[in-house]
Amino acid sequence: MSYLVDTDRVADWLHGRQATVELLRALQPDGLAISLITYGELYEGIYFGRDPRRHEQGFLRFLRLVDVLPLNRAIMRRFARLRGELRAAGQPISDPDLLIAATALHHDLVLLTGNVRHFERVSGLELYQPVER
Repeated sequence: MSYLVDTDRVADWLHGRQATVELLRALQPDGLAISLITYGELYEGIYFGRDPRRHEQGFLRFLRLVDVLPLNRAIMRRFARLRGELRAAGQPISDPDLLIAATALHHDLVLLTGNVRHFERVSGLELYQPVER
């Protein structure tokens, strides 16, 4: 497994955004995962969206492509360290994003996100950067 897919990119896939669908298809052989946090964020959208049954079916199809990584004590300790460092620097980010970042760091995964400005504050976190042709 090489990539952790952030919630925004999963939402793009679920909405059929062609660039994201093609990107995830290309990266899938290297291994894709999502955090349990992303799983929860997406279910919130499913439960409170306009067509929960249809959206859940789409998400269940997506889940066949990825692993879902749970939280554990080591990830939570990393989260605490990151949260404290960013708060002390006056650059906090949301707890869900920090938990996703801590998961990527713990598993040594590249984070695939459209929210680069937020996540680039996290020291040591590798963000997916497409290769320019």
